[in-house]
Amino acid sequence: MIEFRGAGPAEFVERLDTVIDIYTAAMNPPVDQINGRKTIMRNHGTYPHFQCYFAELRDPSLSVPLTVGFAYGFRGTPGQWWHDVVFRALTDRLGHEAANAWLGYALELAEIHVHPDFQGKGIGRAMIRTLCAGRPERSAVLSTHDQPTAARHLYASMGFQDLLTRFVFPGGYEDYAIMGRPLPLT
Repeated sequence: MIEFRGAGPAEFVERLDTVIDIYTAAMNPPVDQINGRKTIMRNHGTYPHFQCYFAELRDPSLSVPLTVGFAYGFRGTPGQWWHDVVFRALTDRLGHEAANAWLGYALELAEIHVHPDFQGKGIGRAMIRTLCAGRPERSAVLSTHDQPTAARHLYASMGFQDLLTRFVFPGGYEDYAIMGRPLPLT
């Protein structure tokens, strides 16, 4: 049985090695980027209204629950790298009013990952629903690879729409889609 357990910043940082293990299994990043990703994630834990959920397999044969996924987000605010970069790009393409409507009071879904052995079982969808439940923000926003991936399909099936496509972050080379949807999730 999979259960979702909330964790605040302190527990998230304590479990960062587990988080990185799941991230690495799911995303297969270049080895030289893992330490930088860990630093970024640790920093995310300091952002306002940070919340994390762990997906845990509870089985009588296990002495402790097995963490099979995690998702976290926080309220985006000016001064945060992702927020500022995306706000500028949205302003350039859609205008200041649209950028403010999407990012002015938004839950930024920073990371959503399920270990590959447990993907395709509805865990990612359930973590997103759990993370978004009861949030006061008016929208949820995220970035994902701009390809027909399972993750992109999941977000679209949950009502997320493309705000930007073929977006390349500064210093990057891959195309991303910036997606958003109004809250609450229905």
